[in-house]
Amino acid sequence: MSRSAKPERGRGQGGESTGRVRVDWRAAMRTPRKDVLLRFGFGAGVSLLAAVVSTLFGSFVGGVFLAFPAILLASLTLVAEEEGIRRARDDARGAALGTLGLLAFAVVAAALVRHHTAWLALGAATAAWAGVSLAAYAITWALGLGSDEPRRRS
Repeated sequence: MSRSAKPERGRGQGGESTGRVRVDWRAAMRTPRKDVLLRFGFGAGVSLLAAVVSTLFGSFVGGVFLAFPAILLASLTLVAEEEGIRRARDDARGAALGTLGLLAFAVVAAALVRHHTAWLALGAATAAWAGVSLAAYAITWALGLGSDEPRRRS
């Protein structure tokens, strides 16, 4: 997913970003194999580290390592090189808001999984993740926070 630098028809003015998130499948297909392998390598490495830590120190400590955003570092580096620092900062901000959602997921899952079915616990945790992440994004956007350029008030 990426932020569109070009306004959608009838939205925005003269090349100004609308802030809408969209999926650009053609751009995804043009991603160099080296970049894809780097992302998968980071993900596999962090997962392997979590498995080793779980074996040595128990599943609770290992689970903390699974919360590490495995490909974020690789992705931010590639985005900064290819699309600039501003885009990388936007991606990092989005990851921070998503992390709030993951925290909500963990809290809800931990509270429900011992007393309810796994489907109910995971469903409720997923709903908490989506709700908190979207609410954090909406609040951030409404307040005009997290932007390198101040929003214009009409």
